[in-house]
Amino acid sequence: MTPVELSRTVLQAVRCAVDDGELSVPVPERVVVTEPGPGGCGDFATNVALQLARPAGQPPRRVAEILRPRLAGAEGIRDVVVTGPGFLNISLDPQADLVTGLVREIRARGAAYGHGDALAGQVVDLRVPYEVRAEVVADAVVRIVATQGGRATVEHGEPANLRPVPAPEDPAPLGHDASQWALLHPASHDRPRITADHLVQRESNPLFRVRYAHARIRSLSRNAARLGFAAEPGPLDGGRSADADPPAGTGPSADAGPLDAGTLNAGPVDPGLPLTGPLAPGPLDIRLVGPLDPGPLHITPPAGLLDARHAHTPRTAPLATTPVATTGGAPAPTRPGVTPHRATPTGALRDLLTPLADHPRILAAAATHRAPDRLARHLVTVADAVLPFLPCVLPCGEEKPSAAHRARLALAEAAGTVLAGGLSLLGIDAPEHL
Repeated sequence: MTPVELSRTVLQAVRCAVDDGELSVPVPERVVVTEPGPGGCGDFATNVALQLARPAGQPPRRVAEILRPRLAGAEGIRDVVVTGPGFLNISLDPQADLVTGLVREIRARGAAYGHGDALAGQVVDLRVPYEVRAEVVADAVVRIVATQGGRATVEHGEPANLRPVPAPEDPAPLGHDASQWALLHPASHDRPRITADHLVQRESNPLFRVRYAHARIRSLSRNAARLGFAAEPGPLDGGRSADADPPAGTGPSADAGPLDAGTLNAGPVDPGLPLTGPLAPGPLDIRLVGPLDPGPLHITPPAGLLDARHAHTPRTAPLATTPVATTGGAPAPTRPGVTPHRATPTGALRDLLTPLADHPRILAAAATHRAPDRLARHLVTVADAVLPFLPCVLPCGEEKPSAAHRARLALAEAAGTVLAGGLSLLGIDAPEHL
């Protein structure tokens, strides 16, 4: 059950309560389900009872108790708990694979994922002043409103109903993508910064993180194709618990020494954005066999984006040639029979699923409130959530591609779809390479 399907299930429960005469309220057009807040439990929570309490003339908790049995009996829901003033906390049936359903929905809808009918049939008249930021914001609002079934028109005149704080200077020297981001990322009431910080390829630059994440995902897809497998939604760990210990003999211990060069660089690798940096905790001398590949500019990986535990994965090798790793001039000892095994990091998975599932709500809010900055900030959240997940996507060393790798790649590509679609709505290019 996906969040969209769960929202429809909650609406159906409200309709049943109204039809049975237990609630006397107009059925809302949509219901929002989110991650449970402090004091909550389960997989999702909704405040629909608080929303209906006043028109129903009943306390929110009483409304929640009316809806609870109807939700608990729905297919795919294991349990429903009422907490606080009337929040409904929903636990999904383990057989209802949330990850698989969400990934399949995103893959099926593609760039249209998150589009809805919140503004269906509505015409939004935008009146803006003759100013560069107002023009850029209005242009983005037109595209975002269209995703919700509405149509926006732009006119110049007074009184203006869309007047963001003007840019302090001409953003054109930043280039198209950076200038678009500089004008759209801040909220309309905030003054945009027109500085070269938007061009810096570092972790401190939100635009770089978003575009970097998309480029890395596209690189993973190319590498997977070269390894002979493609994305396919399914269980991310092949039926094994994400936080379980790897089977004996299938992975190195935390204090294991450096892997041999063959394991480090198994298979053809497309690095996407080449990275340089330490490959192991200790000093490692890299000797190159053959000439260097004069590829794109090497950029030091942003601090915190790479997990030291996975420092030996193929993504750290940006060269087309085969390096021979030595320590102190002697060849690194090989370790036959050791195949690294990496489980999907549970925390990274939850951090990624939440913004992906929340994308339709964010897009509807951005359209309703004429606020493209909400979409821009949401893309940063998605990028920051997907980057820690990427190291576990491809097989490591002698590990063979499995159903779990195909499922992880499908989830990563789903995040890439959300990033590409969001950047397109903001008028910004989603790069295949950086």
